[in-house]
Amino acid sequence: MTPLSFPMLLAASGLVFAFHESTLAGKMVLVALFLGSIFSWSVMITKIRVIQLAKKQSRVFLERFRADRQPLRLYESQLRFSGTPIFSVYKAGCRELTFHLLGSHEVDETFRARLEDARKILPAQMKAVNTVMERAVGESALKLESQMILLATAVSGAPFLGLLGTVWGVMDTFGGIATAGSANLAAMAPGVSASLITTVTGLLVAIPAMFGYNFLVTSIRGIILEMDNFAAELASDFEHKYVDHGVRPALARR
Repeated sequence: MTPLSFPMLLAASGLVFAFHESTLAGKMVLVALFLGSIFSWSVMITKIRVIQLAKKQSRVFLERFRADRQPLRLYESQLRFSGTPIFSVYKAGCRELTFHLLGSHEVDETFRARLEDARKILPAQMKAVNTVMERAVGESALKLESQMILLATAVSGAPFLGLLGTVWGVMDTFGGIATAGSANLAAMAPGVSASLITTVTGLLVAIPAMFGYNFLVTSIRGIILEMDNFAAELASDFEHKYVDHGVRPALARR
């Protein structure tokens, strides 16, 4: 047996011994913590994949968007960038803008010709476009932040649930000793060891969830900030190309 495997075997045997000595209440707490661990890990893995896809697709989309000076070119070509919150903001803004320009957001073979002949929109109509993009940013942010409450619950609730199992187990141990009328280390050790396993398990659930939660929150905030910046950039492009800011001279007084 190698020197590294011996301590691991001792730790494993200690956990197995503590689990076998646990009371029914302690085992119920362990089951609840196990289920909480499954949910928290599933949320972390899913969200990390979603964020990685969003960042990858966002880079591709922004490169394509900024390579062309026509802000509606990607909308006209009907390309799709699945899993990209920024593209959702772009699509929502383009749909609203084309509705005000052309009276319809449908794209067909006459789209470019109709767009070239269309009159510019008024600043009041551009405000409606900005409102739609802001709503798209909010909806995308809600989707990114969904199920994060499960991680927050695991971080804050798992240690307390484990502590509850420990206190309950210690209480049962001292109650059994008082009933037996004899107090010695051999009688107390199994009960105390079985009680502490719930605290250990609670920490094992909470610590990975804490690191995962902090990483995901930081990443999601970065994506939301990127969406806000892109919405401002797109609104600026729309303003320069499709909004009429000319002030008509007032009629001369007779």
